[in-house]
Amino acid sequence: MRAGTRRPERRSPPVRAIVLGVVGAGLVLALGAGAVTTLSEGRIGAEAWRSLIVGGVARGSVYAIIAVGYTLVYGVLFMINFAHGEVFMAGAFSTLFVAEGLDRAGLLNGQPLLSIAILFASSMTISMGVALLLERVAYRPIREAPRLVALITSVGASLFLQGTFFRLFGASSIAYPDIEVLEGRVLGGVLARTQLIVIVAAAVLMVGLHLFIHRTRTGRAMRAVGEDREIAALMGIDVDRVIATTFAIGGLLAGAAGILFVFLFNQVRFFMGTIPGIKAFTAAVLGGIGNVTGAAIGGLILGVVENVGPILFLSGTEVPAPNQLQPVIAFGILVLVLIFRPGGILGSSDPGRG
Repeated sequence: MRAGTRRPERRSPPVRAIVLGVVGAGLVLALGAGAVTTLSEGRIGAEAWRSLIVGGVARGSVYAIIAVGYTLVYGVLFMINFAHGEVFMAGAFSTLFVAEGLDRAGLLNGQPLLSIAILFASSMTISMGVALLLERVAYRPIREAPRLVALITSVGASLFLQGTFFRLFGASSIAYPDIEVLEGRVLGGVLARTQLIVIVAAAVLMVGLHLFIHRTRTGRAMRAVGEDREIAALMGIDVDRVIATTFAIGGLLAGAAGILFVFLFNQVRFFMGTIPGIKAFTAAVLGGIGNVTGAAIGGLILGVVENVGPILFLSGTEVPAPNQLQPVIAFGILVLVLIFRPGGILGSSDPGRG
């Protein structure tokens, strides 16, 4: 060995990495053991598995639509709009009164296709209006402030909207009027009609959004603002208009998701946007926050894992009422993603997240 040269030091793995590795391995082993027990004992039949997967895809489709709203705003402003769940709630809740009016007029079941179109238009318009109001009143004045300020503001806006609907309409859940054309099953009983509509509508919205972002001038402007707001302004792009358009599109998607959610669960309440909103945020992080395709994929994965996971992993461990642990599955995924892959499956648009 030459004089003056030093042998490279061997660095031992940090304690944090060792602990995380042990915890991750333990979780994998525990969940794997539960899954093996469930499958080997044949506790769930093929028909039940199919129903769980289809239900998960339908639920995940709603999460995907909401998650895209989160990721659009983040991709342009690098801000998490935690009031987005309440934008979703506002459209669905306000459209309840439109549905009741159509029902009283005999149109809801007399002209179901027209009525469904009106419900979508109403919910999407109201959610878009709420999103634009939030952007103009709450977010635009603090656009240049640190991210923490915007985060606290979005939480405050969320609580304000929740409190407003609570005071106006009370805390009880309210059922939508039944739409007879949505009842029953199709494709040999594989899918409920509501599930088919939700899945098809989500696919159409995702394809339409993809084409809008990549094929239109406004979509290109949105991507440019997301890359560098100052340079985009120097190139003649109206940044304020682009950001407002981004919030408007997110609001439209949230309104559509609100009606699809109602088709699946048939009720609304002032708190209905919180849990789906957090789960959609989880889906956005899982897919890669700021990545539209990643948000859609993350929503589908989360919906299926949330619906199938408790039965698959916990039935074999004799855990009582495993379906009650669906939120644990969703938020457990969020924690694991933030620990082991904070950039998500497809990577975040924020360079700082990897």
